[in-house]
Amino acid sequence: MIHITGVQDNMIANNLMPFIPTHPGEIIKDEIECRGISQRQLSDATGIAYSVINEVLNGKRAVTIEYALLIGKALDLDAGTFIRMQSDYDFQMAQRNTSFASRLAQIRKIASVL
Repeated sequence: MIHITGVQDNMIANNLMPFIPTHPGEIIKDEIECRGISQRQLSDATGIAYSVINEVLNGKRAVTIEYALLIGKALDLDAGTFIRMQSDYDFQMAQRNTSFASRLAQIRKIASVL
């Protein structure tokens, strides 16, 4: 990484984290609303239960690889985008979890520098 005097790594745009993580379901929900597709229609097209679709779109359930592939096919969108977004979302949420952070702080380093 290039270090510029007076600029810290956490100030570089690529290293910034959003204030509120975006669940991929929010993006899918915006997409179907923009296209005039109902959650029920998406459920019918994908074979994913309506209640599951609803939970995914409201950020209460993760977008699994299978869901991403099914939804991506139904909407003609790249499923990999949803998978990466879910991974980023999970990572950001884990970093914000204070009990998990304290657990991480308690772990002793077992690797040694050679």
